[in-house]
Amino acid sequence: MSAAAAVPETLFDDPVAEARWRARFTAPRVSLPDWARDAPDRCLYTSNASGTWEVYAWDRSTGTHRQVTERPHGTHSATVSPDGEQVWWFADTDGDEFGSWVTEPFAGRPVDQQPQPAVPGTAPAYPAGLDLGLRTAAVGAATDEGTTVWISRDGVAQVLYRSEHDAGVASLSRDEQLLAIVHSEHGDSRHPAVRVLDTGAGEAIAEKWDGPGKGLEVLGFARLAGDPRLLLSHERRGRQELLIWDVKANTETEIALDLPGEVTADWYPDGAALLIVHEHAARSTLHRYELATGELTALDIPAGTVSNAAVRPDGTIEYAWSCAAEPPTIQALDADGTHRALLAPHGEPAPGSQPLADQFVETPAGALHALVARPHGAPEGPLPTVFALHGGPHAADEDRFSAGRALWLDAGFAVVHVNYRGSTGYGSAWRDAIEGRPGLTELEDVAAVHDWAVASGFSDPARCVVEGWSWGGYLALLALGTQPQRWAAGIAGIPVADYTAAYADEMEPLRAFDRALFGGSPEELPEVYRESSPISYATDLRAPVLLLAGDNDPRCPIRQIDNYLERLAELDKPFRTYRYDAGHGSLVVAENLRQAAVEVAFVRDVLRKS
Repeated sequence: MSAAAAVPETLFDDPVAEARWRARFTAPRVSLPDWARDAPDRCLYTSNASGTWEVYAWDRSTGTHRQVTERPHGTHSATVSPDGEQVWWFADTDGDEFGSWVTEPFAGRPVDQQPQPAVPGTAPAYPAGLDLGLRTAAVGAATDEGTTVWISRDGVAQVLYRSEHDAGVASLSRDEQLLAIVHSEHGDSRHPAVRVLDTGAGEAIAEKWDGPGKGLEVLGFARLAGDPRLLLSHERRGRQELLIWDVKANTETEIALDLPGEVTADWYPDGAALLIVHEHAARSTLHRYELATGELTALDIPAGTVSNAAVRPDGTIEYAWSCAAEPPTIQALDADGTHRALLAPHGEPAPGSQPLADQFVETPAGALHALVARPHGAPEGPLPTVFALHGGPHAADEDRFSAGRALWLDAGFAVVHVNYRGSTGYGSAWRDAIEGRPGLTELEDVAAVHDWAVASGFSDPARCVVEGWSWGGYLALLALGTQPQRWAAGIAGIPVADYTAAYADEMEPLRAFDRALFGGSPEELPEVYRESSPISYATDLRAPVLLLAGDNDPRCPIRQIDNYLERLAELDKPFRTYRYDAGHGSLVVAENLRQAAVEVAFVRDVLRKS
């Protein structure tokens, strides 16, 4: 039986507890500032201070802040020109991710003027990368016809690259003569190749591809004029490592680091060293690597997760940090070793929460890493448990703060995160193990962790809930149909529910991703798609499910969700729905609050009746 899920006015009788969970969602937060290359006092960041995530300009020389964007559905993509004079931001419609880049002065525009098209003559599209020089802008645009890369120089735009395949702008050299793009002309967008183009002649001058199943990622050109060195990550030895490619000489230097896990990096401004961001077992460390000597020095940062980091011209390292127990902060590590908070937003910080503990579960595929938490002061013994499955699938759960996890803990639920096969950070083989059999492979790992949780007495087997958003929502729906005996309830936010219909309606870059993941299209592999599609198992669903969906979602489109709901209705299966006016998630804080409240109220109601 279906019904629209009601939004409860409160979740807790205790006003202190009620205020605490809401404060975690509404507390002011900011992103890591992005500064103008040649005017580093001029910065951009995003913040939820207005109640919606929007773009802000910050002039460090004067200490002034200005809200740049103010749109009903929020704004999250923006950058500042190298001279600090112009702000570029992406204007889509109702959160559908389809639109155009616009520009306005860093200092602000008159109230009676609108932002101007950043690249006149180009049509709306999905963004496919952007990099700005002083005279040159490289703009990637994706449509159903493929990818186009535009070069706009002195206000005149021309096509530099066009392909039916998934591709994108990656990095523009400091002298603006070279542009690195990533592409999948070999047919596999999950493992891209790199091409460097001459921005004047439009010719390809260098190409690098490591072969099937081995992708390359562009991390950026060195920041010096005339420097042709391009920093890449590769996976030649089964994990993400680094190399420097001298594009003009066509020579490369692999950087072998004695660190477990995987790494990414950014250049120091003088081009003599790299800032290494090291990811291992769901946590981060930072290091400085000297290119001349190979010396690797660990930097002093607290234990947790670094979501972004960069080096300013004066050598200061700025990074975004959090851990499960503490809310996110922006930190600065000065060249002399001084550590300080940076860009603390006005208002009270979010209340803290419980730490996460590691749990390794042995499976036939290898050791499986899970992260678990119990409510503060919970009695010993099995607890109702939310298995919160991350999206992606090329992502991972980490030791980072989550207002959603904290709410479940406050409501008396234990929480389990599973870094199933398909997750990043555990090597190429682990990430790619889902190819050809997506969804079902990940759920074998979820089942193994569920078995551990029940057998160890961590979880009450009669009160286990599967929950997720995006790819995690897809896995939650698939779990309810293929593992009905394990789950008392399920929550699927913005999921793939009918894979064949989703493929037909989603943006072309995601279709390319699906073809690489499945091994072909639904027309070529109908049975493989059928076996991995939640709608195929609707008959077997036992537990009530809450399905949340955005009306304007280009990634998990609404028609395929409606197909699934209609099938549940035909079968008289218990479900509730929550629809909202946005795309693949919402940038509006009040909307995030409503969705969180709906989730907890739904699960409480189901478990109370069971």
